[in-house]
Amino acid sequence: MNSVNDDLLKLVSKYNVPGPRYTSYPTAVQFSENFDKDQLNENVAMLAIEAAPVSLYIHIPFCHSLCWYCGCTKVITKNPASADRYLDYLEKEMELVSAGLHPDIQVKQIHFGGGTPTFLSPIQLRRLGASIHHYFNLHTDVEFSVEIDPRRVSEEHISTLQEIGCNRASIGVQDTNVDVQKAIHRIQPFNQTEKVTRFLRKYGMNSINMDLIYGLPKQTLQTFKKTIEDAVSLNPDRFAIYSYAHIPSVMPSQKLLNEDDLPETNEKLRFLVYAIETLPKYGYTFIGMDHFAKDNDELSLALRNGTLQRNFQGYSTHADLNMIGLGMSAISQNNRFYTQNEKDLQDYYDALDRNRLPVRKLLKLTDDDQLRKQIIMQIMCKGELHYDLIQTSFKKTFSTEIEHLKRFEEDGLLTNHESGFKITSPGRLFIRNIAMVFDDYLKEKQHQTSYSKTV
Repeated sequence: MNSVNDDLLKLVSKYNVPGPRYTSYPTAVQFSENFDKDQLNENVAMLAIEAAPVSLYIHIPFCHSLCWYCGCTKVITKNPASADRYLDYLEKEMELVSAGLHPDIQVKQIHFGGGTPTFLSPIQLRRLGASIHHYFNLHTDVEFSVEIDPRRVSEEHISTLQEIGCNRASIGVQDTNVDVQKAIHRIQPFNQTEKVTRFLRKYGMNSINMDLIYGLPKQTLQTFKKTIEDAVSLNPDRFAIYSYAHIPSVMPSQKLLNEDDLPETNEKLRFLVYAIETLPKYGYTFIGMDHFAKDNDELSLALRNGTLQRNFQGYSTHADLNMIGLGMSAISQNNRFYTQNEKDLQDYYDALDRNRLPVRKLLKLTDDDQLRKQIIMQIMCKGELHYDLIQTSFKKTFSTEIEHLKRFEEDGLLTNHESGFKITSPGRLFIRNIAMVFDDYLKEKQHQTSYSKTV
C-alpha cells in the first residue's frame, strides 16, 4: 500500500472531479432532438461530395445476461432470432446510407461495438460481413476490430471473424477475482479469457486489447494487483483501464450492486496510480487517461511522433476519419456535424420501416465549437498546444483560459512558455482536467452534472 506514490495520489484526489472524456467536442450532452431537417440533409450531402476515407462503427446491442455495472446501450435476450431481425434492419440502413456516399469513398476502419458483438452466431457474423462488403468499398489495409465477451465465444466465432476480415480484438476482462465477478454478476473464469486469447493469436489477430475496470465492488488493491498480473501474463498489445462510475440514477442496473462493497475513494484511486506506475515496467506506454500500449505499438508510436488521434472508440491512429455509425444509438461524425441514431430498438426499426435514416439527435458545430475542438483534441492527443498553430490572436481570445492553466503549472502537470504549453509525464493522467479549461459548455449547469469523475 505504501509503495503507491502518495504525492501522485494527492493530486489524483485534488483533480478527481466530474468531466467529459472528450471522445468528441462538443460532447454528446449537446446533441439535440430538435434539429432542422435541412441540417440533416446538409450532413448527408457532405458525404456525397467528399471522397475522403471513412470509419464504420456498427452497434450490436444484444447481451445474453446483464452485467450490473454496465452503462452501455444494450438489449438483454437469449433469443438468437432477435439478432436475425436486427441484421435485416442493419442492411436496410446500410442500403440507405451507402446510396448517398461518394462512389470513391473507401472504408479504412471498422469497429463492432455493443452490447456484445459476439452475441451473433458464426452464421450471423458471416451475414453481417457479407453485407458490409456488399454496400461499402473496403480499403485493402482496413483496420477491423471487434469487442469480445470471452464467456460465450467459440473457436468458430474467432475463425469466422478472421474470415470476414477482422484483424483486431478487444476482450472484456474487467476483473479476474471470483468474488468481484460474483458481485458484478459477471462470472468469467480466467481460463476462458486465456483460451479466447489463444484463439485470437491462432487466427492472426495482430492487436489485442484488454478492458479492465477499477473501483468495482469487492475490489482491493491486492486483488487489483492480481488482475493486472493475470492480464499481463496473456501479453496483450493494449490495455484500457476504466474507472467504474457508480451512477444508479442514470444506469438503473447499478441499483443491483451492494454500495457497501464499493471501495472507498482513496482506495479506488490507489488502483489507478498502481496501474500507471506498474504497467510501464512490463513495457507498456501510458498513452493518457486510461489507455496503455506496448512501447512498439502503433498507439505508442503515434504518441511519440505527434499523430495520435481520438474518436468515440477512444485513442486511435485513424480518428481523423469521418465516422459512419450504424445500428441503434450509433453516432456518426464529420467536420461539421454529429448525429446519433435512435436509442430505442423499436424506434430504430420504425424509422427504417418508413425508409428514413434513423437519426434521433443532431448537432451542427459552430465556428467556435470547431476552434475549441481543435484545441481540446491537440491537448488530448499531442499533450501540448502551440498557440500560433490555432490562431494568431490566441492569447487575446483565450486570456481567461491561459490564466486558469497556472494551477496545473504550479502542480507540475504542465510547463508554460511564451508560445504555448506542454503537458508533463504526470500531467497525462490529468489531461481531461486540462482540456476542460477550454470547454465553453461546462459553464452550463446541465453540462456540469452529466459526467463521471475524471480519474
